[in-house]
Amino acid sequence: MTLDDLQCRLEEVGYICDEEVVLTVFLALQLEKPILIEGPPGVGKTEMGKVLSQVFDTELIRLQCYEGLDENKSLYEWNYQKQLLKIQIERGEQGSSQLEEDLFSHQYLLERPLLKAIQAQRKVVLLIDEVDKSDDEFEAFLFEVLSDFQVSVPELGTIKARHIPIVVLTSNSERELSDGLKRRCVYLYLDFPEVQREIEIIKAKVPQAGERLTAEIARAVHHLRQNQEVRKKPSIAETLDWARVLVSLNRDRLQGSTVERTLNILLKSRADQRVFHEQIGSEELVKNSRAGGQK
Repeated sequence: MTLDDLQCRLEEVGYICDEEVVLTVFLALQLEKPILIEGPPGVGKTEMGKVLSQVFDTELIRLQCYEGLDENKSLYEWNYQKQLLKIQIERGEQGSSQLEEDLFSHQYLLERPLLKAIQAQRKVVLLIDEVDKSDDEFEAFLFEVLSDFQVSVPELGTIKARHIPIVVLTSNSERELSDGLKRRCVYLYLDFPEVQREIEIIKAKVPQAGERLTAEIARAVHHLRQNQEVRKKPSIAETLDWARVLVSLNRDRLQGSTVERTLNILLKSRADQRVFHEQIGSEELVKNSRAGGQK
């Protein structure tokens, strides 16, 4: 797949991004290296993994990271209940050494996301989401797995990847990731799109919104994000939800009363809604959304 092919395929599945982003993803694919995407929540980091699975028409395997995640939950576990049942059925029918060998075979292995991606029969997309929420110990383990794309299961030996998966790691920058992990990856930073880019995204995802409403939505959301007191900035997904809501209400442009009624689609905390009412207001937001189109 060429660089132009990748850009076309991303646009076909509705992922609108800058040329720099496409180039970075293309280089990671060529080098068969993981892509580490950092940026604030809601800018489309996780979506990159999803759209790459569409672009390559392959399975998406997702590992959601959290504090306390370990090898057992991410790599493999033994099916203890099935093993116990086997012991009860086979008790006395064969030697203990043979029974032990049977118990620790592939049929009793529960694959978790990392092992599932490595053992897949075809190249898959492995999405390791919010890696910054995991512990340092798990990050070190993850680095080893991504270095060689193989894992060691004591009872079975070393399992090597049949096909090196397309790996996408995301981080909200809640903590600094290790240099070792970063060196293993191709780095990409995503931020909220500029107004014109968000207009293109809305057009691609909610074409029925129309030119005028689409532009006003993009400028209004951009204005909200610019306020430093708003703690949870509206995500791209929430922008699209708002566009769909306004279309369902048969609006062809923003109005103060409509903004008041649908504010909960964009701002999902009481504190942020209070900031909006005290510092911005519905009429001011509408005014800013229309002023951009008059310049």
